[in-house]
Amino acid sequence: MQWEVVIGLEVHAQLSTQSKIFSTASTAFGAAPNTQTAVVDIALPGALPVMNKSAVEKAIRFGLAIGADINKKSVFARKNYFYPDLPKGYQISQFELPVVEHGAITIRVEPPKGEAYDKVVNLTRAHLEEDAGKSLHEDFHGMTGIDLNRAGTPLLEIVSEPDMRSAAEAVAYAKALHSIVTWIGICDGNMQEGSFRCDANVSVRPVGQKEFGTRREIKNLNSFKFLEQAINYEVRWQIDQIEDGHKIVQATVLFDPDTGETRMMRTKEDAHDYRYFPDPDLPPLMINDAWIERVKGEMPELPAAMQARFQSQYGIPAYDAATLTASKALAAYYEATVAAGADAKLASNWIMGEISAQLNREEKSIAECPVEAERLALMIKRIADSTINNKSAKDVLRWMWESPKTADELIAEHGLKQETDTGAIEAMIDGVLAANAAMVEEFKSGKEKAFNALVGQCMKAAKGKAPPAVVNEILRKKLG
Repeated sequence: MQWEVVIGLEVHAQLSTQSKIFSTASTAFGAAPNTQTAVVDIALPGALPVMNKSAVEKAIRFGLAIGADINKKSVFARKNYFYPDLPKGYQISQFELPVVEHGAITIRVEPPKGEAYDKVVNLTRAHLEEDAGKSLHEDFHGMTGIDLNRAGTPLLEIVSEPDMRSAAEAVAYAKALHSIVTWIGICDGNMQEGSFRCDANVSVRPVGQKEFGTRREIKNLNSFKFLEQAINYEVRWQIDQIEDGHKIVQATVLFDPDTGETRMMRTKEDAHDYRYFPDPDLPPLMINDAWIERVKGEMPELPAAMQARFQSQYGIPAYDAATLTASKALAAYYEATVAAGADAKLASNWIMGEISAQLNREEKSIAECPVEAERLALMIKRIADSTINNKSAKDVLRWMWESPKTADELIAEHGLKQETDTGAIEAMIDGVLAANAAMVEEFKSGKEKAFNALVGQCMKAAKGKAPPAVVNEILRKKLG
C-alpha cells in the first residue's frame, strides 16, 4: 500500500518585548531562576493581568506580513490544565477569536530527490498567549526544580493548515516562518534559547483517501534538523504500526535526539479537555483601522518585494534575488557591497559562493563575517578592472578573512597585479609564437587544440599575470 503523509505545524515564536505579556517583569534570557517574575506571573491572589501593547503590535505586524485577516475584536481565554510550572493552573491564551486568522506563505522546497518546487502553505491562525515556566530535572536528584522566569513570556502561536506532505516541506515552511518573524523584528529566532519552537502534527493515510489519519503531535522541536529527523521517524513508525494491524492512538510525543526516536508523553487532549472559557480579568482586545495603518507604515520592506526590486534594480536573476533575501542581514550586506561600487552580479556570485561557503564551514552568520562589505566591494572592483583574476581573488579573500588589510594592500604585498599594458602583452606573445613555430603551423592547418596550447604557453610566460581574455584576443588577431 502507498501512504501519504499529512503534516501541520504549530510554531511558538517568543515576541521580542522587554516585558512580559501581562506584567512588567523582564523577558531577558539567562537570569538566575525565579528572579524575573511579578505577582501576576506567580499567581498571587488578587493580581490582575494588564495587556502588553507591544505584543499586540508584533502580532499585527505578523498578520500584515502574511496577508492575513486581523480581527478587530479578539478574546483571551483560560486554557485549564495542571502542571507544576503553571502556577495559575491555567494558561491565558486565545481560542475562538484569535488576533490573526488565515494568510499564507509561499515556500521553496528542495527535496532530497527530485526537482525543487514552490508550494503555498495556508495558515489557520496566529494567537497571543503566555508561556509557562520551566521544569528542571538535571540538577536535582529525585526531585524537580521549577523556574518561573519564562512564565508570562509573550508568545505568538502560529498554526498552519495540514498542507505539508513531507518532512522536507515542513522544514522549508519552518525556515520560511523563521525568516519572516526575524525579518519583521518580532522575534529573535534563537532556537537554542527556546525563542522559536515547533510542534509537528503528523499522520498518514492511504494515497487517495480523503479522511485524515489519526495524528500524533511531536512537541518542542528546537532545531530544523530535529524537526526533519522527528517527522521522518514518526512517519515510518506510524506506517509500521498500521501495517502490523495496530491502530494509531492520538497522543503527544517527544523526540529524543540521542536515539532518533519519538516516545509517547501522554494521550492527546482535545480542546474540550482544556475547558476553555473567556478570561474574566481581561476585556476583549480591540484593534481599530488607525492602529493597523500605523503599524503598516512602520513595516520594513518584505522579502518578496525586495526580491522583485533586486531583480529590477540590480539586474540579477530570480534565483540570486531569492537567495540574497533569505535573511535581512544578508540582503543588507549585499546592498552595502553594491553601494560601495561592486558590480551587482559579481557581488551576488561572491556572496552566494565563497563568502557563504566559508561562513558555513565556520558555522557563522553573515553578521559575523570578518570581511566588511566595503572591503569585499574593493576586491570585486579589482576583478572587474582586471587588476587580479578570479584565482588570485580567492587568495585575497582568504587573507582578508584573517586580517583587516584591504585588497589593494594584499595585491601589492603578494605581487598579484596583472599586466594590463597591451604593448607588453603583445611583445610577450610575439616571443611565444617565435618559440613555438610548430604549434602555430598546427593551428593554421586547422587544429584548434593548438590554439589552447599556445594560450597556455602565453599564460606561463606571463606567470599568470596577464588577463586571459586579453591574451586570447591578441593571440587570435596575430594568428589571423
